[in-house]
Amino acid sequence: METTKLSSKGQIVLPKAIRQSRRWPPGTEFLVENTPRGILLRPRKPFGSTEPAEVFGRLKAGGGARTVKQMDEGLRQAFRSRRR
Repeated sequence: METTKLSSKGQIVLPKAIRQSRRWPPGTEFLVENTPRGILLRPRKPFGSTEPAEVFGRLKAGGGARTVKQMDEGLRQAFRSRRR
């Protein structure tokens, strides 16, 4: 078991082995919960959970539906422009 200490600014450094094993990069945000057994840190999810009904139809597509041939041509053009 590793130890760490609280700084004068209220900061705690998590040991490198723990950060690496959890794959927590710098800037990871945590939820902090005070429990009867101690302090619980959980990484915060970047987005809250949503249901399909909450986001369905939010993006407006212009020009109507596309055929597979039109979508393929659009992808070809995008790949060509990236190569240049």
